[in-house]
Amino acid sequence: MLSPGERIALGGLAALAIAGAAAAWWTAEQWTPHAAPWAAQMWRKATRPGPDTLPRDKTGRPAPAAQSVASAPMVQPRKCVSNGQVTYTDQACPPGSRELAVDGAVTSLPAH
Repeated sequence: MLSPGERIALGGLAALAIAGAAAAWWTAEQWTPHAAPWAAQMWRKATRPGPDTLPRDKTGRPAPAAQSVASAPMVQPRKCVSNGQVTYTDQACPPGSRELAVDGAVTSLPAH
């Protein structure tokens, strides 16, 4: 059971949390445009971690057991856009198309 002092302290903390949530909701139009890009970037990093999220001592290469399965060197994929049509390739983009950054994970299948 809580002492009266602990109940007062916890009640005060709850009141501060409620007041803070109300203030954030009331002023959302002012800070949401500034926080939305940051939140989107953090969500992207949390759901699609890439090489920049690994610790410095990690190289991001597969373990030796997995390396034997994929003996071919890894090639960076390219995203080519031409006339509104998107093509993913491991070669240079064809003339007349523009190359964009590949966002997210790419799954590739070996050639038959």
